[in-house]
Amino acid sequence: MKTSSGKDERRLYSDLAWAWPIISPVEDYKEETELFSKLIKEHSKIEVKTSLHLGCGGGHNDYTFKKHFKVTSVDISEDMLRLAKKLNPEVNYQYGDMRIIRLEEKFDTVIALDSINYIKTEEDLQRTFITAYEHLKQGGVFLTFVEQIAGQFKQNNTTHSTHSQGDVEITFIESYYDPDPADTSYETTFIYLVRVGGKLEVHSDCHLCGIFKLETWLGFLKATGFEVKQVKFTHSTFTEGESYPMLICIKPL
Repeated sequence: MKTSSGKDERRLYSDLAWAWPIISPVEDYKEETELFSKLIKEHSKIEVKTSLHLGCGGGHNDYTFKKHFKVTSVDISEDMLRLAKKLNPEVNYQYGDMRIIRLEEKFDTVIALDSINYIKTEEDLQRTFITAYEHLKQGGVFLTFVEQIAGQFKQNNTTHSTHSQGDVEITFIESYYDPDPADTSYETTFIYLVRVGGKLEVHSDCHLCGIFKLETWLGFLKATGFEVKQVKFTHSTFTEGESYPMLICIKPL
């Protein structure tokens, strides 16, 4: 589940906290997290023992990351951190903003996954890359990926999934809309159809996310000091031919 960034979203997360293990089971994150861990180890120029996860959300990726690394994770949502701490008591969780946080430690790898979608300006995107660079040891890997690319946005693209447990069934609908393709943001609307014993409740919220040209990502990363390798991120749940640019960013020795 992605990181919230406003009062309404935080309230919704609190209201539905009991449902997150049903909506977003940790098993759904294992395939991608094993891939991320593999790529980090393959491309790092140093042995990877410690990791910093920026924008960890509810800790679902950390559930697998902790099998490979000693994990420190950061998020701006206290509700998400509470869920993450419950799921992963071994992980060092810190409240903080990925754009500006500074920890008195450097890590073998730094990771920013789908929570980076909440970065809505070019200035903040560059600030996030600087955060990653300053927390990364020389020779280490900063790993991230680009979910939406300016000029390639699919208007009103909608996905859904349904999970159930006991007498609870939850359908999660996610829809994307860009009201102004000329700016650097778009809307993601979440709708939750929650049925408990057949009785329906409907919850919804809208998140504002960022969208940039791929060249903008690459330019800022290189200007920050990273050596950047680009690979295709594919997943068994993606539609045929679908992939995201995975950016493997190495801090020079």
